[in-house]
Amino acid sequence: MPKLIKTAWQGRLISIQPRIRLTRSFDQRYHTYSGYVLCIDGELDDTEGIFQIAIGKKAQEKFQFQIGDEVAGASVPVAEDRLEIAGYYKTSGLKLLASNPLQNPTAPPFVGIPPTIEVYRERGHRRLDSRTYKSKCLQCIWGCKMAVEMIIDHWNPSVKRYRVETFCYGPKSCSFYRAGKPRKVPGRKGMVYTEEDWLDEETTSHRGEDE
Repeated sequence: MPKLIKTAWQGRLISIQPRIRLTRSFDQRYHTYSGYVLCIDGELDDTEGIFQIAIGKKAQEKFQFQIGDEVAGASVPVAEDRLEIAGYYKTSGLKLLASNPLQNPTAPPFVGIPPTIEVYRERGHRRLDSRTYKSKCLQCIWGCKMAVEMIIDHWNPSVKRYRVETFCYGPKSCSFYRAGKPRKVPGRKGMVYTEEDWLDEETTSHRGEDE
């Protein structure tokens, strides 16, 4: 196997959200909880811009990154961009260069140090309108953009499609929240499963309005 060549980067952290992949098979779904996605405004491979870096759970536990931090590291371009939101992963050499965190407001978007991945798993999510995510929730620690892999025919699991979906793990009372249209999942022989509102209600039924 050829040696992976890592790309050095550094910059200011402008968003940190969970790195979660969603796999769908018609009316079934399951999640893969991998860590976090850092959105960095800085320099990568001598080019200035905004880029996204995936890090593991242990790295976040160690550094406790939050918006406003100046960070650096080295990462590898993702091998399959349909399965990742970040453009780079397998990150090493992480450093916290400086910390200048935003104040943590009591109103959305909620910032600060994000919770552990286990907390996201326990809370459950509701679907989030993609336009609302883009305009209101990019900085919020409770927002999440997921790479979605859809197995179209469970008798032939090699038949797959891919897309991106957005979700909210935040308080049900959030004034920014908009669910958007119910999502449709394609199946074999042209069948379509519609994911109705009751699923979100059931998934988050253990939480109060302000949780």
